[in-house]
Amino acid sequence: MDENALTNGVLSFILPGLGQSINGYKKKAIIFFLGMIALHLLIYFFANNIAGSAISTLYHLYAGYDAYKTY
Repeated sequence: MDENALTNGVLSFILPGLGQSINGYKKKAIIFFLGMIALHLLIYFFANNIAGSAISTLYHLYAGYDAYKTY
């Protein structure tokens, strides 16, 4: 297991798009980051409950997984 891949995955879990950016995928990083902002705004206004938290966590997990796999 590559340590940099794991680091990028964790960074992207914390802030979606950061790991993709470090990996060199700038467009993908912007999409993940803007997706996170849009998702969090939608959750804040329409689903500010446990379901919204679960959806947000799944998005962050996917962003971390994607950064890890695309290293």
